[in-house]
Amino acid sequence: MALFKKKNQTEEKKTTGAENTNESAYYKELVLAALDKKLEKGNLYDGCIIMPRGYTVDVKVGKVDDKGEVKLLQAMFVITHDDFDEPLMDPVDAQGKTFEEAAKMAVDIFYGGIWHPLEQAMQKKNPMTVPAGYLGQRYQFDMYAQSIVRIGAAEKGQPVMLINFILNEMPKYLGSKKFYWLRIYLAKHKDRQIIEVRINGSICFELSKFFNEYVESWDAENTFMCEKQCVIFVQQGEDMCPFTKQNVVEAASYVIGKLATISSQEEYTAMIDEVEKIAGDKDLASEIRIFVPEIMAKLTLGYQEGDSLFLIDGENNIEFKKTQLRSYFYIQQTVIEYLSKQPPQEHVQNIVRGSVAYRELRKLVVAANEKAEQEGTTSNLKPQDMYVPGTAYKVTAEGYKAW
Repeated sequence: MALFKKKNQTEEKKTTGAENTNESAYYKELVLAALDKKLEKGNLYDGCIIMPRGYTVDVKVGKVDDKGEVKLLQAMFVITHDDFDEPLMDPVDAQGKTFEEAAKMAVDIFYGGIWHPLEQAMQKKNPMTVPAGYLGQRYQFDMYAQSIVRIGAAEKGQPVMLINFILNEMPKYLGSKKFYWLRIYLAKHKDRQIIEVRINGSICFELSKFFNEYVESWDAENTFMCEKQCVIFVQQGEDMCPFTKQNVVEAASYVIGKLATISSQEEYTAMIDEVEKIAGDKDLASEIRIFVPEIMAKLTLGYQEGDSLFLIDGENNIEFKKTQLRSYFYIQQTVIEYLSKQPPQEHVQNIVRGSVAYRELRKLVVAANEKAEQEGTTSNLKPQDMYVPGTAYKVTAEGYKAW
């Protein structure tokens, strides 16, 4: 049964940036100059802005388009800091009569979107306390959410605090990290609408539904309307996690390489021993071995998966969110990077076959095909049509502690 879709190796690559390096550098300089002027306290150095307290702001230029009287520019602002497990990223679409105006607009959107609440966090100015917890652990976060960016919404009245739609849900998504950043992006034109909610860059599908009614109420028949809000959560306590992102990436890379070619139980047992040494933590090693196949299945089979994890503890299934388990998105990032290198299809299949979700989906497809055959019809059921609430997993090590 073919559940895998073969990638077209000869597919033409799409141009996503400026036509050449010099042109891209020119537009980046325009954005950096506007950003340097806006931030005031920063120093433009070596192609980025160095800010006080260890913050660095970099800019990557995406698509640039000259439509005569209107210039279009896409920019990605990337903020890094030693306390961030992953960089804060804010993609922006801007326009102007000149590219200088477009660059200034991009900076203004960035400043009002993600930089303003981050600046409030630096100054610890007027935070709101948000408690969070999972698996018996408790954390307190300071939340900063002051600004809302609006485009084409001048007739809508006063801005709505978008975070209020999901404020009661947020404790379910916060874990042990020092920083979490939330990005809510809503857009509509005619009947087409976009609702995207990301936490630390990862899409959270289940949070999108809380904005459906609000976006549907917009009258965007004759205009493009957009609203965006970024929110910063800073843990009040210190980060006590015993492992680093690099620990996870190195161990996950090892597991991926082994699972791609493993052919015996003896090899699998040897892999278990070795990954525990690389990870430096038995619980972390178990998470990596479990989630590599599940994430690979999700990414290659294309089914939609919810935001939850289900820890099997005896006869109980304890539900919490993927964003709360620190290792999950580190592992996912490692899997994505592996797939970006276009590994042999048989290696990918070897890894996916270890996935519980794959085996369950396969049973459903087989059953649908058999039923259709009995009825003299053809089943069109595909993994892409299915929804999985989340990933169930079990760690047999006694005293398992999730970070």
